[in-house]
Amino acid sequence: MVRRTAWMWLAFASPAVATLFVLLAVFNNEVLSAAPAHITFPTITLTPFAQGASQPTYVTHAGDNSGRLFVVERAGRIRIFRNGSFLSTPFLDITSRVQSASSEQGLLSVAFPPGYASKGSFYVNYTSRAGVGDTVIARYRLTGNADVADPDSEEVVLTMVQPQVNHNGGQLQFGPDGYLYIGMGDGGGGGDQHGTIGNAQDPSALLGKILRINVEPTSPNPGSPPPGSFFIYLPIISKSGGSFFTYSIPPTNPYTQTVGYRGEIWALGVRNPWRFSFDRQTGDLYIGDVGQNAWEEVNFQPGTSTGGENYGWRILEGNHCYNPPTGCAPPARYSAPVAEYANAASECSVTGGYVYRGPGNPAMRGFYFYGDFCSGRIWGLKRDGNDAWQAQELGVQPPISINISSFGEDQAGNLYVADFSSGTIYMITSP
Repeated sequence: MVRRTAWMWLAFASPAVATLFVLLAVFNNEVLSAAPAHITFPTITLTPFAQGASQPTYVTHAGDNSGRLFVVERAGRIRIFRNGSFLSTPFLDITSRVQSASSEQGLLSVAFPPGYASKGSFYVNYTSRAGVGDTVIARYRLTGNADVADPDSEEVVLTMVQPQVNHNGGQLQFGPDGYLYIGMGDGGGGGDQHGTIGNAQDPSALLGKILRINVEPTSPNPGSPPPGSFFIYLPIISKSGGSFFTYSIPPTNPYTQTVGYRGEIWALGVRNPWRFSFDRQTGDLYIGDVGQNAWEEVNFQPGTSTGGENYGWRILEGNHCYNPPTGCAPPARYSAPVAEYANAASECSVTGGYVYRGPGNPAMRGFYFYGDFCSGRIWGLKRDGNDAWQAQELGVQPPISINISSFGEDQAGNLYVADFSSGTIYMITSP
């Protein structure tokens, strides 16, 4: 099956995004929304902020008021950018554990829990050297130096066997509820080919899902230990002297009482969710989901949701039937994308971003930013006064060509975008 590749390395064929509410106009093999007059989309400027990273896959902060920016590198390192330069010693170096032989493998993200400054532990998502590259979610701890983590402190939280090397997802985010959300791709290959109905629609599989688990043993409502055998569940003694704890299933997860469903599932029907984020003001969840061959999509979950949404893959690719190719029936609890764009000559893979809530740049405020890895195009997405979603490509001045591997925020809410090829992290502003 012919597939497009998402990045030069993060190669994923692409589906896309749009909404039942959006008015779409097809022009020159692109899908763009007709923005109502009262929405003024910003023009943006990309200014080099940090240079010298090697194949950056993620950019984030620790929420500890340190002013540091953490840049994840695909090979297995996390580096700290502070006061205008990268520190000479990596924050974490686990290159010996990370499998990065294939384009979509590597160290894919880091997440710092609420209260990190007093806890000193954090979480990473990487593909390991086991099998073809199994997904590992692991906890690491600091050394006596706040700028250096201990690579030997690994506590494996969750391991998921990957049938193929691609579609690893890789995003970790702590939600407003304090739980850890994990984006998992469908297991790779093309067309979600594993199993009778594919992994994304299989309630007994963790692949093709957004997962929600509790990884902090101090949680006031830790939930129950997870059953099942799809992953390796290994209780490990905390190196800080704590009790046995890897993770538990929040009792408010949507399928904990549903026979045949894994309790970890928060949402299903995703193909390769390459970057999702929570709006820091509303708690709304935005998911950039990479498509197969024709459509890229952005999915949305309101902050008031109790979970359980089904985003349609592999039945639908964006708003379009995929399997079967015609006459498809959306699954139960289906949630249509709120934006989509077609794979044209230069597009290959959506990279999800953030809703801008940072200081200054009033023209950007409230817009969700997302882009395409291959073309480097960046879009803004926002609801109008009638609750209809409107998306538009943003003008970048001066024009610049980048491979968008990730967007990122600092603690203040400033917005960044990473160029996978050059290793440059740009700050996004509106002139």
